[in-house]
Amino acid sequence: MDKLKNKVAVITGGSTGIGLATAREFIANGAKVVIFARNRKTLDEAERKLGPGSYTIQGDVGNLSDLQNLFEQTNSKFGGIDILFVNAAQAKLASIAETSEDLFDEMVNVNFKGAYFTLQKAIPFLNDNASVIVTTSWLNTIGFGGSSLLSASKAALRSMVRVASAELVDKGIRVNAVSPGAIATPFWGKIGLPEDLLNSAAESITKQIPVKRWGQPEEIAKAVLFLATNDSSYITGNEITVDGGLRQI
Repeated sequence: MDKLKNKVAVITGGSTGIGLATAREFIANGAKVVIFARNRKTLDEAERKLGPGSYTIQGDVGNLSDLQNLFEQTNSKFGGIDILFVNAAQAKLASIAETSEDLFDEMVNVNFKGAYFTLQKAIPFLNDNASVIVTTSWLNTIGFGGSSLLSASKAALRSMVRVASAELVDKGIRVNAVSPGAIATPFWGKIGLPEDLLNSAAESITKQIPVKRWGQPEEIAKAVLFLATNDSSYITGNEITVDGGLRQI
């Protein structure tokens, strides 16, 4: 369990769900992990759960000064970065007809601008042969009603992964995406639907999943671990889908 021994990893949106599960997986494999999120309470809880090997920094991916601080602090404490997991995201549903400018700005600020500038601000601190992993979504390939902002922002990230992989390949830096399907995390509960509609939607999605269940954050974390290690040394610019067959069968 030392595939990441002496490696330094940064995870945005690392205090809950997929980010937290991935932090746990990285630490179990020998990495020092910096997790970044907005909520001080959840960061403190995450640090308590993760124990030694973890370090937390509070900030907002939509704030470029916070991102600069994240990477400068990480570099000061641990040195260069070997793994960057761009995972922070916002999830709210609304039809195109009902989408306000404020909601548009809120979603794009986190899901696209935040992810884009997380990568940009990290580049000077990435070691040669580093691995960058970006969380996209199964929604970036279908027309799921109400998901226009979530789907479009995640589709934009898929394009960013391709371009970034081309721009960084000369330093041996690999850039890939992990595309989760329906995953049982707090993220689902934040999409803005009343509980009865939320449950109804969850049941409908479950029926479409060939393995007949939602995934667990730990199952995404295993895929991220693969992309973070030399086990995936011949993979770059790609997107690994982890969805129980939802968009495959």
